[in-house]
Amino acid sequence: MIEEAPLLTVKRNFKRPADEIVAAFKGVMLGNICDAMGGVGAMDYRIKACSGLPDTFVGVALPCYCGPGDNLAVSAAVALAKAGDVIVAAADGFTGTGIIGDQIVGMMKNRGIAAFVTDGVARDLADLRKIGLPVCAKGVTPNSVHRSGPGTVGLPVTCGGVRVEAGDIVVGDVDGVAVIPQAIAAEVLEKVKAIRELEKGLWAKVVGGLDAPPFGVATLEGGRVKFVD
Repeated sequence: MIEEAPLLTVKRNFKRPADEIVAAFKGVMLGNICDAMGGVGAMDYRIKACSGLPDTFVGVALPCYCGPGDNLAVSAAVALAKAGDVIVAAADGFTGTGIIGDQIVGMMKNRGIAAFVTDGVARDLADLRKIGLPVCAKGVTPNSVHRSGPGTVGLPVTCGGVRVEAGDIVVGDVDGVAVIPQAIAAEVLEKVKAIRELEKGLWAKVVGGLDAPPFGVATLEGGRVKFVD
């Protein structure tokens, strides 16, 4: 006899980053974070805030895989999430139905969840804006999902082209959403500090009237440019 497949496969316990590491990413621009990771780390450009976005959000990733047109795994993830978590729901990029709506987002806010991110789409935008929890998705549709599974919670997913593991750090701002692997979070922070110092110096020159990129000028004057005029 073939056993029935489980509706969900769930990993409840995973290593979490230190609170001070997570807090240190608060307010850091995504551009600086991606620069510190070699120019990558951001999800698909279409994944943007639909509602509730402050200057930034940051939290610990709790990934779930729903697949297209289903959100059973999201419901379970909400029940398992801790305050400050960011639920990342992979839906294979499906945009035909809204993976999340106002009621579950309201429950997320009550639970203290930091944000919700999906490579699918949301629904109930007017109420999402009233609730105020950051919801990042590819867009909005009124179409509704099923809750039948199968799915996963707490296991790695790929969302917006980026691998997300439970315990990674997720940061969002008006530019989009980025994921910092937990294993390199402290290293990324140190690089961010150095990048911000460099940018501070250049920005001061821009404010003071600098009108051309120094690296562009240096290239033009460096003897390795062929002028054809």
